[in-house]
Amino acid sequence: MTHHVILGNGPAGVIAAETIRKLSPNDSITLIGDEPEPSYSRMAIPYLLMGDIDEAGSYLRKNPTHFQDLKINRLQALAQSVQIATKTVVFKDGNSICFDTLLIATGSHPVSPPIPGIQSNGVHACWTLADARAIAALAQPGARVLQLGAGFIGCIIMEALAARGVHLSVVEMGDRMVPRMMGPTAGGMIRDWCESKGVEVFTRTKVESITPGQPLTVRLSNGKTMEADLVISAAGVRPAIGFLENSGITCLLGVLTNEHLQTNVPGIFAAGDCAEAFDKVSGKMMVSAIQPNAAEQARIAATNMVAFGRGKPAHAELKGVTQINVLDTLGLISASFGDWQGVPGGDHVELTDRAAGRHLSLQFKDDVLVGCNSVGWTEHVGVMRGLVEGQVRLGRWKDTLKQDPTRLMEAYLASAQGQGDWSGAQDQRRR
Repeated sequence: MTHHVILGNGPAGVIAAETIRKLSPNDSITLIGDEPEPSYSRMAIPYLLMGDIDEAGSYLRKNPTHFQDLKINRLQALAQSVQIATKTVVFKDGNSICFDTLLIATGSHPVSPPIPGIQSNGVHACWTLADARAIAALAQPGARVLQLGAGFIGCIIMEALAARGVHLSVVEMGDRMVPRMMGPTAGGMIRDWCESKGVEVFTRTKVESITPGQPLTVRLSNGKTMEADLVISAAGVRPAIGFLENSGITCLLGVLTNEHLQTNVPGIFAAGDCAEAFDKVSGKMMVSAIQPNAAEQARIAATNMVAFGRGKPAHAELKGVTQINVLDTLGLISASFGDWQGVPGGDHVELTDRAAGRHLSLQFKDDVLVGCNSVGWTEHVGVMRGLVEGQVRLGRWKDTLKQDPTRLMEAYLASAQGQGDWSGAQDQRRR
């Protein structure tokens, strides 16, 4: 009987465990997490802070006997190292566990910026249920809250904080909000929108120091000093793979995997936010920390873990890494797909209607849409994803889109679904 060990009990770990059990009713499965809570979704924490759900609403599986019913063993422990020669995971408490196959699904952890005072009482990341409890206690109506970071995660947290009725200030060292997802125009529009909703935003600004106390005193690089009842550190995340140092498992930004989600060590796999996988659209290795990727990678890795345990070659393959971010910032919907900054030798078109709060940026390589940004164009989100991920050849529709980027739906229907050129009929109806 094969023993499958899964490090990480977030979405990737849970789906992998369930997939293994479905494919192999008798194999032994151990699912390991390092927090005392049941498996839960970090993406649900903002909704918890808004009051839309309670803690149980964040749990990935609502039935308290779910894992017991599936004969999935659960363990709370923190990995310290992986010994590939003996197929052993060693934990911080000195205990260890042996495996036949191993899935590394440890996700990400928040980056702690090197700021004096960042460890002070009243400074919190927004990453765990324990963080959420501490934030909820401090983020009362009227509280002064300063948030460090206005990236994707930061904007989601900001939504939750605003809903709690706090006085919110946001500090972003980049020249715009969501700088890793949006170009200058789009990021600037999101900033304008936030300020119109009463959020104070400082871009091109760093937090230089935090002085402990009640309140905290925060000094900014723009010369301003602010008092805060709560500081949220949302300066980004990194794959949680420090325990793999010197293990012999190859890591770059994340744990390096092949198309089967297997590492350089046979029988050891990785999935989710800690995995670095090949994206066929961009031709690059990348970590794309979104839940759809975690789920798909987990299913593929689990399928190949079962095959490995049976002495069979891996056969399930990752088709690609989804590069998609759709963000709701205080009611303003924005989206980013693929190579939104463009590629060498490519060309692009932009359309901006500031009065209507709308912006569309399309990036092409030859006649293929390789990336895009949008603000306020909610009706095009599905089409943009289909064109980018499908690497659809647009032919002459590329020139049409360069003249009028809003005709994405027509371009998609004509190019991707082979419905021919029906734009003439549409034009006739408009006259």
